Amino acid sequence: MPRMYAAVLITGAFILGTGTSAHAQKKYGPGVTDTEIKIGQTMPYSGPLTGLSSVGKVEAAYFEMINAKGGINGRRINLISLDDGYNPARTLELTRKLVEGDEVLAIVSSLGTAPNIAIHRYLNTKGVPQLFISTGGTKWGDPTNFPWTMGFQPNFQFEGRIYAKYILGQRPNGRIGVMYENDDFGKDLVKGLKDGLGDKAGSMIVKEVSYEVTDPTIDSQVITLAGSGADVFFDASLPKFAAQAIRKMYDIGWKPLHLLDNGSASVSVVLKPAGLEKSIGIVSAQFLKDPANPAWKDDAGYLEWLAFMKQYFPSGDIGDQVNATGYSIAQTFVQVLKQCGDDLTGKTS
Repeated sequence: MPRMYAAVLITGAFILGTGTSAHAQKKYGPGVTDTEIKIGQTMPYSGPLTGLSSVGKVEAAYFEMINAKGGINGRRINLISLDDGYNPARTLELTRKLVEGDEVLAIVSSLGTAPNIAIHRYLNTKGVPQLFISTGGTKWGDPTNFPWTMGFQPNFQFEGRIYAKYILGQRPNGRIGVMYENDDFGKDLVKGLKDGLGDKAGSMIVKEVSYEVTDPTIDSQVITLAGSGADVFFDASLPKFAAQAIRKMYDIGWKPLHLLDNGSASVSVVLKPAGLEKSIGIVSAQFLKDPANPAWKDDAGYLEWLAFMKQYFPSGDIGDQVNATGYSIAQTFVQVLKQCGDDLTGKTS
């Protein structure tokens, strides 16, 4: 089957079980019967990251398609997707409900760095798979201490290194202003940037400012960076604040080389609300095929995705990278379930 993603690790039974589809004896964990596989997740359907919650909507649509085709080995996927408002305390509360009340097999694709940190240790203590997290925190790749957790996208530190390499190639004498969210998400990106710049980080970075996710605006941070003389802007921010930064830069006439993290480079969630004319020149990285790029118009994977969107998620924006991300995560999880066959044990106890 053609894939929308470029490459991804398929873990199969290594995560959810150990056998193949040829098992003579069925092995079921919580949430699994001969006819159903129950999984859970939390999404910011309200709060500051509502624009990214389309990940959960497109995943639900994908599982609907799979169920219409007979499910996985005869089992329908039952996704329980709850609104945590991007509030880590709420994420933990709802995740406990999903695990201990609904008895799901796994938590799949819950969104956000801080929310996933809130449930990281809990799920690993319970032996509940925390799979294909919708965020690039570096800590998700720690199988020794957290064997039940697996990310999906390249981690933020790696992404930061990519931007550093680009800056060194394009603006080797650049003066860099950095804005980041004051949590693991922002700090991971900045660490990657500094690691990539190496011994030049101290001289090239002229100013660093941070913001809190609860801040109403980042106008003052942008003004501070513009006043620092920076001609490169490293913007490690969430969509709401990325859009604010784009507008403010335009309003005050600050025109640095603008590097924006991939999570906030969505055309429909960030660039259009900020103003496409104000977004010209932004540079970002991406690990999936961009559905808005005409280069993929005849690509088999793109055409398969387009047909899916038209039939199962017609309200979704076909130019939005967020929808391509949710599709790819759901597609990967389905492949894992196929490889698990009848060994769907989930918990270790």
